[in-house]
Amino acid sequence: MDFGITIKPDIAIGRILNLTRQAEISGFSFGWVFDSHVIWKEPFPLLTLMAANTKKMRLGTCVTNPAVRDVTVSASLFATLNLASQGRMELGIGRGDSSRRVLGKKPTTLENLEEFVRIFRNLNAGKTVDLDGVPTKFPWTNGEVPRVWVAGYGPKALRTAGRIGDGVILQFADPDLISWCLGFVREGAKEAGRDFSKIEVMAAAPVWASDDLKTAREHVRWFPALVSNHVMDLISKYKPEELPPALTSFVKDRGKYDYLHHCEVGSDNAQFVSDEVVDRFCLIGPIDEHRKKLDRLRKVGVTQFNIYLMSGDEEKTLDVYEHKILPRFKH
Repeated sequence: MDFGITIKPDIAIGRILNLTRQAEISGFSFGWVFDSHVIWKEPFPLLTLMAANTKKMRLGTCVTNPAVRDVTVSASLFATLNLASQGRMELGIGRGDSSRRVLGKKPTTLENLEEFVRIFRNLNAGKTVDLDGVPTKFPWTNGEVPRVWVAGYGPKALRTAGRIGDGVILQFADPDLISWCLGFVREGAKEAGRDFSKIEVMAAAPVWASDDLKTAREHVRWFPALVSNHVMDLISKYKPEELPPALTSFVKDRGKYDYLHHCEVGSDNAQFVSDEVVDRFCLIGPIDEHRKKLDRLRKVGVTQFNIYLMSGDEEKTLDVYEHKILPRFKH
């Protein structure tokens, strides 16, 4: 199992770079950055600096979307970063949540996402694409195409990930729900004649290692609240029997969500989230509980566990995982 970190770009740039360097030294293989350019810093200058301050770590967005930037802009950003990083870039992409909603807009469609990925790959590969009747090509790209990770929760998005993704991003650490999700990814891969076993599977969630469960839960309770935004979207599109209650039932007492306090420890956004949901969606508790849950995640098919490194005391979390978790799973 690989391990990664995701950084929320609301902290000082110097600390972002320190955490990235520490993570690479600690054995983390991936460094990801949230893309929500209004409420946090623009991710691409940060990824440039992260590339300059690392040697092997693979870097990318977790996640960007097809609607905020023109596809030629996004493709050029990644192609340039791929040159600067010697081919270490990864594209994590979804339909758009906070970066769209904070502007009063809805997430874009999966059809737009799929078309974006097609054009993105062709431009990065140095191929000519037709854009509104204009032949368009990057004459300077080295032809290396970043791997594409598709984020999703619902059956349609997960099938899309199976059809077009090199990887799928699942934002929770619930092995049962991940198993449910991968069934649709497998269906999408089969529809496209692809080998499901070649698709990488990321589980992304915050962690808190402590014997004090009450404190641990309060540091990560914001995360199921984040997930609830996607769940509300699913509920509006699917019949109740098409979605597992383990995913949908926790939002019944959800109130208004303030994106200016998105992913914030102690935010009022998370008051409706129960301890049971926190325990399922996140990794908390004594070290041995982390190991047991990671074992379960690996058994259901997870190939990368991505720590949402934004619950407080990030340096300590990296240190704990370096010495007590990674040696067991990376060798």
